[in-house]
Amino acid sequence: MKGNDLKTLTKFFVLSFALAVVPNVVFAGQKESTSLLSDTTFAGLKLRNVGPALMAGRIADIAIHPDDNNLWYVAVGSGGVWKTKNAGVTWTPIFDDQSSYSIGCVTIDPNNPHVIWVGTGENVGGRHVGYGDGIYRSQDGGTSWENLGLKESHHISKIIIHPKYSNIIWAAAQGPLWSKGGERGLYKSVDNGKTWKKVLGDDEWVGATDTVIDPRNPDWLYAATWQRHRNVAAYMGGGPGSGIHRSTDGGDTWEKLGKGLPKSNMGKIGLAISAQRPDVLYAAIELDRRTGAVYRSSDRGGSWTKQSEAISGGTGPHYYQEIYASPHQYDRIYLMDVRMQVSEDGGKNFRRMKEEHKHVDNHALAFRSDDPDYLLVGTDGGIYESFDLAENWRFIANLPVTQFYKVALDDTEPFYNIYGGTQDNNTQGGPSRTDNLHGIRNSDWCITLFGDGHQPATEPGNPDIMYSEMQQGFLVRVDRTTGEIVYIQPQPEAGEEFERFNWDAPILVSPHSPTRLYFASQRVWRSDDRGDSWTAISGDLTRDQERITLPIMDKTWSWDSPWDLAAMSNYNTITSLAESPLQEGLIFAGTDDGLIQITQDDGKNWRQVEVGSLSGVPKTAFVNDIKADLHDANTVYIALDNHKFGDLNPYLLKSTDRGKSWRSIKGNIPERTLIWRVVQDHIKPDLLFAGTEFGIYFTIDGGGRWMKLSGDVPTISFRDLAIQRRENDLVGATFGRGFYVFDDYSILRHVSEQQLKREATLFPIRKALWYIERPVLGFSEKASQGAAFYTAPNPPFGAVFTYYLAEELKTKKAVRQEKEKELIKQKKDVPFLGWEEMESERRQAEPMIWLTVKDGDGNVVRRIAGPTKKGFHRVAWDLHFPATNAIDYRGDLDAGNQVGVLAAPGEYTVTLSKQIDGTVTDLSKPLPFEVERMRRGALDGAEDKDVAAFWQQIAKLQRATTAASLVLENALKKVDAMRAALSRTPAAPGGLDGQLHELRQTLLEFDEQLNGNRSKRKVGEKINPTINSRLRFAMGGTRHSTYGPTPTLKNSLEIAYVQFDELKATLENILNEQLPEMEEALRKAGAPWVEGQPIPEF
Repeated sequence: MKGNDLKTLTKFFVLSFALAVVPNVVFAGQKESTSLLSDTTFAGLKLRNVGPALMAGRIADIAIHPDDNNLWYVAVGSGGVWKTKNAGVTWTPIFDDQSSYSIGCVTIDPNNPHVIWVGTGENVGGRHVGYGDGIYRSQDGGTSWENLGLKESHHISKIIIHPKYSNIIWAAAQGPLWSKGGERGLYKSVDNGKTWKKVLGDDEWVGATDTVIDPRNPDWLYAATWQRHRNVAAYMGGGPGSGIHRSTDGGDTWEKLGKGLPKSNMGKIGLAISAQRPDVLYAAIELDRRTGAVYRSSDRGGSWTKQSEAISGGTGPHYYQEIYASPHQYDRIYLMDVRMQVSEDGGKNFRRMKEEHKHVDNHALAFRSDDPDYLLVGTDGGIYESFDLAENWRFIANLPVTQFYKVALDDTEPFYNIYGGTQDNNTQGGPSRTDNLHGIRNSDWCITLFGDGHQPATEPGNPDIMYSEMQQGFLVRVDRTTGEIVYIQPQPEAGEEFERFNWDAPILVSPHSPTRLYFASQRVWRSDDRGDSWTAISGDLTRDQERITLPIMDKTWSWDSPWDLAAMSNYNTITSLAESPLQEGLIFAGTDDGLIQITQDDGKNWRQVEVGSLSGVPKTAFVNDIKADLHDANTVYIALDNHKFGDLNPYLLKSTDRGKSWRSIKGNIPERTLIWRVVQDHIKPDLLFAGTEFGIYFTIDGGGRWMKLSGDVPTISFRDLAIQRRENDLVGATFGRGFYVFDDYSILRHVSEQQLKREATLFPIRKALWYIERPVLGFSEKASQGAAFYTAPNPPFGAVFTYYLAEELKTKKAVRQEKEKELIKQKKDVPFLGWEEMESERRQAEPMIWLTVKDGDGNVVRRIAGPTKKGFHRVAWDLHFPATNAIDYRGDLDAGNQVGVLAAPGEYTVTLSKQIDGTVTDLSKPLPFEVERMRRGALDGAEDKDVAAFWQQIAKLQRATTAASLVLENALKKVDAMRAALSRTPAAPGGLDGQLHELRQTLLEFDEQLNGNRSKRKVGEKINPTINSRLRFAMGGTRHSTYGPTPTLKNSLEIAYVQFDELKATLENILNEQLPEMEEALRKAGAPWVEGQPIPEF
């Protein structure tokens, strides 16, 4: 531990204290055995989504409202469900709080479009797919949801609602991809989803993948079944169970159709029915070895004719095969593919659609009933819209649903960059924050390598060098100064076999040398020159099996069976690497076939550990991650994963003897929660983070108890985590919602059960950076770019204060109402506490939490109100003094609550306190923090203290001039009121009228000195400089810069000071002498009372 870190910890424990009435109390309603180390305790700690949205993620399905073409529901393959009411200008995620993030389909009830059905679990058979937990329904357009069963279906690809009776629903469930059984087949409900009956499918490997309904007669349905299985080694995407079926009784009974259809194994089948002639059906059928064909029936499926050998390609037909019949033109059909295919003659001839400036890999297609040239397409890269039948496309660039496999961070200053490899959206890199007030824009991101991106890496101390990787180990070095890439993938020597790189091959920059890399295939490779040359430091560290001989669907199969190994990663590969930062050459490797390999001499000798030999671990477990401890060379962690054999349990283990023995530290991480990644804090050894299939968990005791970080985080898979040590930031790569940043997680180092029982805690504060935010596009978040312009938020500008309250600060009324609520719940009488108590409640002010900022001299700079609820809170001080604008008690009290001038860089303190019934009590001692200038401009300006001093001069004059303007305004109103009173005085016109007239003219002259000639201003004519215009010039000339005041600006402020000083003296004479004299004269004359005078005698 570094000296500075020790000082910070010591300072925290000295300064963070509580003034509880009873120390270490057990609060009311809290059982003594209940730990405060729980998910709900930390819900107030928010994570920040930084996007990006320059390339979105896989879209599974799209539904357009039948009566509103601008209202869309979008099923994101692994990013939840999204809704837009304005054709993609703005979006709302509407499924974030549900149990699944992986979505297969979305359907609108044709009888009631407020009712939305969602099938969870992606509808493809790919390598990296999330699994769902059944079928959901919303009856209010996506505001609320209920799970209606089929929880073991894992993948629901299609839902149909009866066109007349909403209580009848059919759901096509593909079933688990990685194992047999589950709920698979076609299911029917006749009670609005309360119960389900399987009406098609009786094989443990066969599910239903598509279904269509005859729009004329809903008793006629067609369904496609699909026999498939994928495991870590291989994929078989067909078999005798695949086929096309027909029902003529609403799905109660089915017949398998065969006339004219292939006799061989069939794979994934897509179905469509003609809207113009519903007797006509289309089927896109996958056959063996990635072949296939499009078939057509003109007699309701009685017989079929092969039209062509069109088939979707790319990663394989299992990934596409959706076929759509145009609602506008008979026999026009669209086949989803890498590039979308279209046929105008029922499938006999297909052509590739024009897709310039558009992402490939099409999955979903939606039409508008009123526009035959309109297409809305969902791809691997998001949503595209065409208004001219695919001649041109508009990209929807504001959906942050990118699927990231991995993440890496550099140490660029002042703000580090985030890099991530994506599913089919390249390797992307962008800033963790920006210095502009718009936040992080799509244009702030760049592509470092094409294709599917995987594990990136950065060079410590040299952010201009980073590494990007495409699938199957295609590794490059990127020079960020030029944008050039160099291929650096290790190559086998002459006569050697090909290198088996994993789909997501691991790369490691040695903690002992920034130019040393480790990379892995079935072997571990080392480079000492940034990848220019490589040396293998191991032999084959895997089991080296012939995967076609391994069981799939519970048995071994002939070579003639429907294998598709091209749909797979290589097998028997190394999937994870780690080197101890404390002992050079102590290297750990994990494989996809259940092995851990350890060398203590930089690869000269390796020791093998079978994961199946570890207690409670299956022998087939895949090594997702392996991490060497940052504090102890003997300690290592592994995250294992057996979901590719149907086992969804978490496996997280720790060894303290270099892998000789292991114990589980998964603790209370829930079942069904795969663990993808584990990272360790570089200061506190027992502070660990785990990226899992359903969120981020952390532990402060080395795995004894885990808590979920849920603040502003949807249900989503975190496939990777990384820590930026300089900033103490945790960055998570999600598989469907971009990147999330936990800004300054260092507070978790100080959390304990005992601390959470204290009344309040103020945590150490990260250094704040002092600069002016750039108005790159204008002076608001989106400027004039429109609502569709995507921006992700920066962290709050300034110093961020984190505090914890053990209990909410409540009013007497809130306490009473809580007690009464409990009595009502128990059906007991509710007592009336009396009028005195009611009046006491009415008079009581709301309790307050204050954060008081002082400068190095102990002067109060700002006090900031904070939330009073129980739990963790973060409040930012924007480094500004409070606004000095005058407050008009007759108007809006917040009208002048604008931002004040910037405070100077330097040392500050902040104190946490509470205010109850007017009494302020400190909850912490002053905690120090630093405000530091972030940058210097091209020109040398004034010293920071002189810049701040000038700002203070502006603030002081602004305080006075706004007060004078308000006083002047009120004085004019008062003079007008006195004139009205004089007109109702029992006295003849005369002297008082003249005096009031002269007084009014003087006040109007003052107004002109402050604000200018109002007659000229009314018509837009130029006016002479005024006090306020000179002040505004000085203010505007310095508020956007830390350069400091120029002589011109100083002169402008000086003139304003001199002129206002003269005006102020005369104005005060009027207020203090002339007006009171006039009021006294009016009183003596018997005039009516005017506000501001004493109550008249009677």
